[in-house]
Amino acid sequence: MNGLKKLFVFGLCVGLTQMSSAFAADGAAKKNPTIGVVMNNLSTEYTANLAEAIESYAKGLGVKIIMNDGMGSADKQTSQIETLIAQKVAAVILQPIEAEAMSPSVKKLQAAGVPIVNVNSITTAQPDAYVGSRDEEAGSIAISYLAQKLGDKGDIVMMHGHPGQSAEVQRTDGAKEELKKHPNLKLIAEQTAEWNRNQAMNLMQNWLSAHQGKIAGVFAQNDEMAMGALKALENAGLAKKIPVVGVDGIKDAIAAVAKGRLDATILQDAKGQGQSSVDIALKIINKEKHDANVYVPFTLITKENVASVGGK
Repeated sequence: MNGLKKLFVFGLCVGLTQMSSAFAADGAAKKNPTIGVVMNNLSTEYTANLAEAIESYAKGLGVKIIMNDGMGSADKQTSQIETLIAQKVAAVILQPIEAEAMSPSVKKLQAAGVPIVNVNSITTAQPDAYVGSRDEEAGSIAISYLAQKLGDKGDIVMMHGHPGQSAEVQRTDGAKEELKKHPNLKLIAEQTAEWNRNQAMNLMQNWLSAHQGKIAGVFAQNDEMAMGALKALENAGLAKKIPVVGVDGIKDAIAAVAKGRLDATILQDAKGQGQSSVDIALKIINKEKHDANVYVPFTLITKENVASVGGK
């Protein structure tokens, strides 16, 4: 074999070796990818539970997670997503703070070729997949429950979450649509408490002063706010007279239902949403067939069924 042929064969072998290594690395990347996760606000118990569900499930699959806390800021979430794109993650799981504000980030991820799965909340821009619950259903269940408790009549108040976040918008829509079925159930006040327990307690105190003797029931769009409202009612000696219903099924709320302090919570399955979001992200990474939308149902928890479903 002359020198030129030897050089060609050597070059071919090196090239094949490099290609083989590249394919192996690519295979490893798909088997053990890195997924970026951007959460809404880890200071709220439900979001913390959701993040923990994602991390623990991914760890069991050998998937690395880069966890980010948006701290309730769309600007912070936007910056975190830009960093994840630069880090070349295999996919992003996003719990968006706002439907409109986070839509440009969804488009930016898609332009960069990074699969995006929205969990728990939606964006106006369409992601590759969505995992969550139908939040209109939570609003409908809450009003239906209050109607039953109040004999289908009375004045109620509603505490909103962060304005513009999809859960706030859809839970409001579901509640108001259900109210149309109960003409003697009147919504006399509604305001945001930003998903926050202390803000909800203060808001409830203000409402009790402004609507003395009128408020018959409370729908808080999450359990943090429900627990804040409950505290204000307990301080005023009205907790046994005014039913409160929240959403999420956090530990505090379930314990309060079991003790007869809180009337009801509507369980949102953090574990189910977290695991499903990881599963869908991996399917997209590996170019497997996947559902565009995965819905995890809500469950109403009251004193009557808390022992059987409260630990889910």
